Amino acid sequence: MNISNDKNTDCRHNEWFDTIVRRRGSGSMKWDAAADDDVIPMWVADMDFAAAPAIREALRRRVEHGVYGYEQVPDSYYDAIVRWFDRRHDWHIDRQWIIYTSGVVPALSATIKALTIPGDNVLIQSPAYNCFFSSIRNQGCQILETALIRQNGRYVMDWQDFEAKCAEEKTTLFVLCNPHNPTGRVWTPEELRKMNDICMKHGVKVVSDEIHCELVMPGHKFTPFAAVSEECERNVVTLNSPSKSFNIAGLQIANIICRNDEWRRRIDRIINIFEVCDVNPFGPAALEAAYNESEEWLDALNVYISDNYRWLIEYFGREVPQLKVTSLEGTYLVWVDISATGLDSTTLADRLLHDGHVMISAGTMYGQTTGRDFIRINIACPRKTMIEGLQRIAATIKPLIAKTN
Repeated sequence: MNISNDKNTDCRHNEWFDTIVRRRGSGSMKWDAAADDDVIPMWVADMDFAAAPAIREALRRRVEHGVYGYEQVPDSYYDAIVRWFDRRHDWHIDRQWIIYTSGVVPALSATIKALTIPGDNVLIQSPAYNCFFSSIRNQGCQILETALIRQNGRYVMDWQDFEAKCAEEKTTLFVLCNPHNPTGRVWTPEELRKMNDICMKHGVKVVSDEIHCELVMPGHKFTPFAAVSEECERNVVTLNSPSKSFNIAGLQIANIICRNDEWRRRIDRIINIFEVCDVNPFGPAALEAAYNESEEWLDALNVYISDNYRWLIEYFGREVPQLKVTSLEGTYLVWVDISATGLDSTTLADRLLHDGHVMISAGTMYGQTTGRDFIRINIACPRKTMIEGLQRIAATIKPLIAKTN
């Protein structure tokens, strides 16, 4: 199989993503978490691609300056964000709505703290990004889950359950993930509008984690929650960052975007109380280079990830057809039903690590019930690395499936 030569792939750009960068021994959480040097890590949401050339050049210039003191974020930083979302997503942001911080998870925790009181219910879609659970608990709130429904290989909302949970007296906040981690859904404008209509009907504020917003597969289109309508824009706090899309998570830069003046004032106060109001000198420089000069790199990345996904679909379909792969609309995280193995995801993850020497994420991280029969596989790596990882997964799983038949 040679998907690299597919007509949808610009082969001129493959060198950006086919090049293997040795990360083990570099202090990489993804690669150095496993003591065994033979392990292929396909777990945490971290890409194995070098950052876009313009980003590396901007960082080189900043490093060569030689002084790395406290950072005053320049006007050009805000201009880059406003222009990017206006051009790329038809979302017109006022720069006054932007609060910068060190990451989306600190932003989420600060927003929950600012807009709830201890004991409130915070509603999430399950399965859900694992840090949602800890952020909610750490602010003294109760986690309320609405389970997504798996239908024809993709996930959809259970609207009846969603409204019932929004209607509960203590429910004050809904945390949305768009695109959704770990199921890979990219929510449509119609779905987002319906979510907001239900939330507004019951007095529920929306927090939309849109950190994966640029990672969208061909044939799908990301819509910011706030861009759907004025009502949506008035009822949402948006959290985003270039960190996932441009592989710069270690530079710790993110933004909270909120039109509501009162909510923004309360969030800004908590950002300062939590002491996550300052950023390092490299994050803003990388963000500007990403949004101003790296769109071609990003578009090529999405094609490469899409080709990786199609390689996975064809390979699993041939070698382990009993595994059911969820349709990937966004992110680079593939959600796979492993119930045919007869093992729960935690047990299978351990087996894959110790027997297959490949590290994936157990679905139970994202919901004890909704994730029990699933694993999450990160395919944002050079195709050669991915192929070796998938071969190890198949070799480990085949005997388990044979035992259940």
